[in-house]
Amino acid sequence: MEPKKLVYGVGINDADYVVEKKETIEENGKRKQRLVWRCPFYQTWKSMLERCYSAKYQKRQPTYKGCSVSEEWKTFSNFRAWMETQDWEGKQLDKDLLFEGNKVYSANTCAFVTRMVNMFTTDSGATRGEWMIGIYWNKVASKFQSQCRNPFTKKRERLGLFTSEQEAHNAWAKRKLELAHELAAIQTDPRVAKALIDRYSKQNIAL
Repeated sequence: MEPKKLVYGVGINDADYVVEKKETIEENGKRKQRLVWRCPFYQTWKSMLERCYSAKYQKRQPTYKGCSVSEEWKTFSNFRAWMETQDWEGKQLDKDLLFEGNKVYSANTCAFVTRMVNMFTTDSGATRGEWMIGIYWNKVASKFQSQCRNPFTKKRERLGLFTSEQEAHNAWAKRKLELAHELAAIQTDPRVAKALIDRYSKQNIAL
């Protein structure tokens, strides 16, 4: 029996069951294979490897350049054993909430988070321009406008107009921490709850 091909050149699929089911369909007179089911553990594992080791994927999402997977997790059964102990359903695998700036996927650095948490912690640094996070220059008022997106209402809250950039940022940081506490209160993973509060307790607030 031939050894299985490595997934994205590094991953060892040692599953003792079929991880994907396909059916043959006919389309425009041609027979082709269509995926009808994929093991959720395998799907998550394969997607993680793709983010780290697919040049094609990294061309679309350059923020994943330099990311890697721990040696332990390059073997599917090890990753699955960890994932089975997590509250993962309906959630996304996150590598940098517990340790900001982390680039390695491993049991110690990863957690499953809701889309709400993921959106809440996204910096959007590339789109916010030259100002500190949470603010923009209001040309009409000739002041700094502070604003913060509420993850529960999904609406952007306007927090006021300020004469200094730092004051406007302080208003954002204060509101962000309040929302982080609310979000932390509904988390099932205590590591995620703590990371949310820790992250927004460290914001650059100057008096």
